[in-house]
Amino acid sequence: MKTLQLQVGTDAQSAFAPLKAFQPDLVLCFGAHRFFRDAAWHAALRKSAPGAVLAGCSGAGEIVAASVHDGTLAITALKFRHARARGAATRIAGMADSHRAGERLGAALPSDGLRHVLVFGTGVHINGSALVDGLRAALPAEVAVSGGLAGDGGAFVETFTLSDAGSASDQVVAVGLYGQALTIGNSSVGGWVPFGPARRVTRCEHNVLYELDGERALNIYKRYLGPYARDLPASGLLFPFELTHENDKGSGIIRTILGIDDDAGSLTLAGDVPEGGLLKLMHASTERLIDAAEQAALQLQPLTHDHAGPALALLVSCVGRKLVMGDRVDEEVEAVASVLGAHATVAGFYSYGEISRSEFVGDCRLHNQTMTITWLTES
Repeated sequence: MKTLQLQVGTDAQSAFAPLKAFQPDLVLCFGAHRFFRDAAWHAALRKSAPGAVLAGCSGAGEIVAASVHDGTLAITALKFRHARARGAATRIAGMADSHRAGERLGAALPSDGLRHVLVFGTGVHINGSALVDGLRAALPAEVAVSGGLAGDGGAFVETFTLSDAGSASDQVVAVGLYGQALTIGNSSVGGWVPFGPARRVTRCEHNVLYELDGERALNIYKRYLGPYARDLPASGLLFPFELTHENDKGSGIIRTILGIDDDAGSLTLAGDVPEGGLLKLMHASTERLIDAAEQAALQLQPLTHDHAGPALALLVSCVGRKLVMGDRVDEEVEAVASVLGAHATVAGFYSYGEISRSEFVGDCRLHNQTMTITWLTES
């Protein structure tokens, strides 16, 4: 496997020239949403990589060459020796269509030889948990899923995904990776700390939380946030929920607040929460988040030690982490890169939801506020 990375600032079309000589099999694009609004850049990208599967999304920051940028387009091209990639895309008709959209994606990918699926969903008007559940229901049980939900720089207004057909704000994209030569690993760690009492979910509908302990969820949330409540829903990225077990032990599943409804007193979360379950608020420090990113990379060390050749490390980290870390956000990416070593090409984006296995949950789930890593190499 070979990799090539490009970073585009303004003149996207001329920057694609190196792709022609590279002749990639897969091109991943992450960047500012302004690029995805321009149909001309997709046409130029397709012309420069006519035989490649195209995939990616807008984000709240792009990761390239082990550093974090804003307002650019980061391109990572892969050329396989034996493996192959296949793309699929479907339109999503709002949040209620999330599960069915996942099913359609899974059905569009041939199962013979399928090893792993990368998925990139819209970041708004979607239930990420339902998307992942639908996708997994349509795939063979042994096929893992990873990826994330698109962003728009923290505005939560309009996000874009990219497929072979072009970019769109109502599109969900998958890439099937095929071949026994592939070695793939997943990890995901948060680093957030719970505080306050556990609250019982007394009324919810999928990912819309109406009541905690019989009280309007938004009222309780605003009391905890204090002065931060003035900046909702954006400030909700700093105070996510964790699903908690009856013994007060955390589950490792975190849910970010995507929106609020003052009239209904509800919180819209990035993924489902179970009615009758327990939730705790969380907060974090920069040092804890950087340490967690390093732990995510350390979980993959057994794979990296056994496969010293060129590899791709696809990082999907939450925009909430970026807001907490501020100017130090590069440090979590640098921590991952230093553990994985110089042979790993580091790419990715800051998201509105991360999809991966984790240290707590064996199967693939939607996560929030985590650093997730998909490590890919070819023997």
